[in-house]
Amino acid sequence: MNAESDERQGVAEPVASGSAAGDSASGEPALGSRAPHFIQRSRALHLSWQVGVFIVGLAVVVVGIIMLPLPGPGWLVIFAGMAIWATEFVWAQLVLRWTKRKVTEAAQRALDPRVRKRNLILTTIAVAICVAAVAVYVTKFGLVMPWKITE
Repeated sequence: MNAESDERQGVAEPVASGSAAGDSASGEPALGSRAPHFIQRSRALHLSWQVGVFIVGLAVVVVGIIMLPLPGPGWLVIFAGMAIWATEFVWAQLVLRWTKRKVTEAAQRALDPRVRKRNLILTTIAVAICVAAVAVYVTKFGLVMPWKITE
């Protein structure tokens, strides 16, 4: 049993070190810390590096959450914070992979001709309803400006 695990570790180590610099066989980068090697060698230095990365990522995510109701690219900033976390934490790397996969799937669905036709029809119907509602309002109440021009 120990021989098998030693063989597996021996096989896994070259793959992990080779895929850390580039892409793995599936085309995605390897999971794990991307800290410089001299930081990874020291446990205390690596732990402090992770704490620093977590705090910086948390600050960026909090700013993104604050930007959601305010003007600004809130979701973009939140994903930037997740990308900062993904440099050090596997869970953030998995979340970003899942998000990329879902965005790619949504883009492919949006390019489907049937979906594009359906979206165009629904948009046309929504615009027609809005135009009809404005026409009913104008005929019932007239075109009144919100400010008083006569004064």
